Amino acid sequence: MFSKEDINTLQQLSLEGGLQFISSKILEGVVFSTSLGQEDQVITDAIFKNDLPIKVFTLDTGRLFYEHYDLLSKNNSRYKKKTEVYFPESADVEKYVVEKGINAFYHSVENRKECCFIRKVKPLKRALESAKVWITGLRAEQSENRENMPILEWDEQRNLYKYNPLINWTYQDVLNYLEQNKVQELALHKKGFISVGCQPCTRAIEEGENPRAGRWWWETSQKECGLHSH
Repeated sequence: MFSKEDINTLQQLSLEGGLQFISSKILEGVVFSTSLGQEDQVITDAIFKNDLPIKVFTLDTGRLFYEHYDLLSKNNSRYKKKTEVYFPESADVEKYVVEKGINAFYHSVENRKECCFIRKVKPLKRALESAKVWITGLRAEQSENRENMPILEWDEQRNLYKYNPLINWTYQDVLNYLEQNKVQELALHKKGFISVGCQPCTRAIEEGENPRAGRWWWETSQKECGLHSH
């Protein structure tokens, strides 16, 4: 579907140009998953502002911060476009809570990964069922796991292309875009929350810490939930 020439082209294009290129080449089945973080707000702005035929969706895990819902509402008002919301299966959540406890993710990495699977991975699978290209806000700087990710890759597990338009952006590039385009952000970012996940699993980071140090802060794991693992 995509040639080496296409990949070379994407590497040269701006964010808006790359999104337009992808959505013009694949007329149906281009989707973007937003967690409402700073990188995702950049891409949301570029998609909605340019009226691109790309479905934007988010995962509501049921354990998000209030600020997530506030920003989602503000996005809908500003752009006059809807972000689709996917929820976990209630039966899965109920079974987990009954058998292991409401905050069982603190007790082991296995419990935490199971919670992520129920609340994130399974809903994502539903959201990507008919997708041909999945756009993400991943950046190489964010963690060691993402340093070598290409701008466009084939996801064998999900049988689709994964497009990472910000993979070579610096955090300063993100901040510059947000400021120049007056993009709304999560209020949490000004309180030291850079990478924001579920409320019980996220803390503010200290100066000099890795951006994802606040995610699953009680663990020494690779700081991934399974959405973007290889």
